[in-house]
Amino acid sequence: MTKIPRIISVDDHVVEPPDLWTSRLPSKYADRCPRVERDSAGFNFEGGVFSYEKVVKNGSPCDWWLYDDLIYPFPKLSAAVGFENLDVEPVTFDEIRPGSWKQADRLADMDANHVDVSICFPNVLPRFCGQTFLEREDKDLALLCVKAYNDWMIDEWCEGEGKGRLIPLTLIPLWDPVAAAEEVHRCANKGSFAVAFSENPYHLGLPSVHDANHFCDPFFTACQETETVICMHIGSSSKMPSTSPDAPFSVSSTITFANAMGSMCDYILSGIFVRFPELRIAYAEGQVGWMPYVIERMDKIWEERGDASFGIDLPNPPSSYINNHIWGCIFDDEIGLKNRDIIGMNQICFEVDFPHADTTFPNTLKVATKICEEAGLSEDEIYRLMRGNAIDCFGLERFGITV
Repeated sequence: MTKIPRIISVDDHVVEPPDLWTSRLPSKYADRCPRVERDSAGFNFEGGVFSYEKVVKNGSPCDWWLYDDLIYPFPKLSAAVGFENLDVEPVTFDEIRPGSWKQADRLADMDANHVDVSICFPNVLPRFCGQTFLEREDKDLALLCVKAYNDWMIDEWCEGEGKGRLIPLTLIPLWDPVAAAEEVHRCANKGSFAVAFSENPYHLGLPSVHDANHFCDPFFTACQETETVICMHIGSSSKMPSTSPDAPFSVSSTITFANAMGSMCDYILSGIFVRFPELRIAYAEGQVGWMPYVIERMDKIWEERGDASFGIDLPNPPSSYINNHIWGCIFDDEIGLKNRDIIGMNQICFEVDFPHADTTFPNTLKVATKICEEAGLSEDEIYRLMRGNAIDCFGLERFGITV
């Protein structure tokens, strides 16, 4: 029988506690910093974008995040564990599973689900890479909010009983690459070596990674210097892939990998890894089944049209920049595992995605066993997928995790 080691999940989420910012920011920001207020809500999803309305007649109860000019609801899909009906509806803190936001309950849920270690992205208010803070006009307050989140992540969520099991993943001020570099160094000094970033910053109104002025270079430099992994979650471009305004949510759910696919092309073909040879990036929830053809396609373009006039200026084939630079992660991607030799078995990690709608909780061991058996993974390959690759990618030996 296939034996699955205790799992290291490289993509989970934590729901931000309602007092995260009110308990940490100066009292003068009490009526402006992120805080929670309960009211009714109505939700909708159209063309890859969620929309919502507050104080709706016959609406559902909702815990709303208020922050300066922002009014943002708590969607069920952000803490879907335990709900029978997974729909685009609001929820309250009273309704969600305690493990979504309370450390002791999370650790118990991990134990029950054969999970040893978890890396948690932000969830509701910041969104997946801190876009909410980028969008606010008062950048001084936004920076305070970023730092408060990071301090909570490092000093509370990942400390105490969670130390060595909950691995910190922090945010940066996306709008200022110099301040971002400073925050990467500050967090690394406090023991955090993973940071959330956008899979396509251009969609956030920022320069792309192809920018001739190298806007992101201070941030990339800091990540390379501190051996901090840049983690990009699907949805971190603030727009899920969709085909048309009237396409149902099932279409977006099927092609969630599309932004990650484009992002991988951006990072390789822009020459980022030539200029930053020690930089590491990890794609969360993007799966890897799409990678083999994209790798092949990039190499063919490089071979046939590999000159600066076509926008390619790489000394080596694009496929050569996957190893030790780019990690993908899966939760049920059997096609990706069957093509592991093309992708590189050492570049694939496993995720549980707790407490989101796609999570394999509480059946993660069963799911992991099934995909490993159907893909014909050897004992060593199973170890690489479930633990070893995450240890290598994130340098988890710095947290005492060596095997």
